[in-house]
Amino acid sequence: MNRSLLDVRGLTKHFPGVRALHNVDLLLGAGEVVAVIGENGAGKSTLMKILAGVQPPDAGEVRLNDELIQTATVRDAQKLGIALIHQELNLADNLSVAANIFLGREPRRFGIINFGKMRTDAAQVLDRLRTSIRPDTLVSRLTIGQQQMVEIAKALSVDARILIMDEPTSSLSQHETEQLYEVIADLRDSGVSVIYISHRLGEVRAVADRVVVLRDGENAGALEKEDITHDKMVRLMVGRDVTSLRDRESTNPGEPLLHVRGLQTTAYPEQSVDLEVRAGEIVGIGGLVGAGRTELLETVFGVAARRAGTVEVSGDIVRANHPEDSIASGMALIPEDRKQYALVLEMAVRANLNLARIRYGHRAGFVNRKSESRTSVDMIKRLNVRTPSEAQPVQYLSGGNQQKVVLGKWLSLNPRVLLLDEPTRGIDVGSKQEIYELVEQLARDGAGILFVSSEMEELLGLADRILVMHDGAIAGELARAEATEESVMHLATGAPIPETADV
Repeated sequence: MNRSLLDVRGLTKHFPGVRALHNVDLLLGAGEVVAVIGENGAGKSTLMKILAGVQPPDAGEVRLNDELIQTATVRDAQKLGIALIHQELNLADNLSVAANIFLGREPRRFGIINFGKMRTDAAQVLDRLRTSIRPDTLVSRLTIGQQQMVEIAKALSVDARILIMDEPTSSLSQHETEQLYEVIADLRDSGVSVIYISHRLGEVRAVADRVVVLRDGENAGALEKEDITHDKMVRLMVGRDVTSLRDRESTNPGEPLLHVRGLQTTAYPEQSVDLEVRAGEIVGIGGLVGAGRTELLETVFGVAARRAGTVEVSGDIVRANHPEDSIASGMALIPEDRKQYALVLEMAVRANLNLARIRYGHRAGFVNRKSESRTSVDMIKRLNVRTPSEAQPVQYLSGGNQQKVVLGKWLSLNPRVLLLDEPTRGIDVGSKQEIYELVEQLARDGAGILFVSSEMEELLGLADRILVMHDGAIAGELARAEATEESVMHLATGAPIPETADV
């Protein structure tokens, strides 16, 4: 390893009822890419926030070039050359790309913002990222993936010596992800060090020089470049082997539960979608970012306006644009963004687990506190929600446990059809396995599952059938036995599957 640039020793941090970090150590060499991995709640984000000046530690020390440093604020960390790229976007969408990159640090001349220099400097940073985004473009006009690239540009603009990337590809397309790999290689060659956090272990193998694993807020081990394999990372993260999704057996589907005919969304009004999900069946929806997958689920559920077409659950037609009718018919939707659309973060786990029952399960207009607590305790046990108590604010739970709360909220109503949009986005491998097992059990119990996923391994491993979308339409359907990465990608890009493809 190169000479140590960053030396973290004995970092400890507690939150109410939670020990986030305990005596954590981390070394980072100059021009080195170190991946920090672990299950949700392992302490990764807390460690990064301490290094970036977002939160103070309770104990421990951080040394930069062998000098003891303190980062009481984000500005302190940036002055030392440490920049954090947050997983959650933090942009002003009414401002231009250039204004966002230099927000609060605008170049000035005679006390007035020098917009020309700001645009020029922004263009240089964007060129470094090999992106075609223009400095004058309003952020509101960018795709989610492009906005993620702007977040990365913001960090690069402070001339950071240490870049902390927290799930940087969560909103990127495959092409944008490959561009990011090239940028990371360029940064490494120029002496910039990168701390890379990702639940996508394939990415970790692609970019990391070394892997540091956290488990339950403590160091669980480390792997050098030649030892980085999927199995070794999983064992260190969860302390056990995780079963491959490909090993599971498909269920025998029953009668049709969900039947969609001629559905037209506002996003792709010229396209018409037909699909069916049977009892006990898990149907996946693949496709590239922007293919219309999320819009399809939201339109089926009634959150987004239906331009045309019908939706039936067990033969009964569901009114368009009325989520309450969808819920009454036995449908439930788990949205992609759980924090914005599925949880009330300041409220307790108990309250969040009962949100759907309060609105749709109680008919007398009063909340039965005993029943509420009974439901909460049952769901926490059934879904293995790791929380100090049912009174814990849900914002303090890990991403995986938050997702379990979202699932529990709807499972308390015993839905017949479950719509899942990126059900394991930002979730560690252990929590993923638990959610996969839950979905499989729901299918065995007779529910119909329709899920969207951008993770190829998840799509191929979990689905009994895969519907691949392209430009708002279903480009093709693949049975489990014939689905491969190549066949899915051919359909996702609008190309026919070659006759020579191994399907």
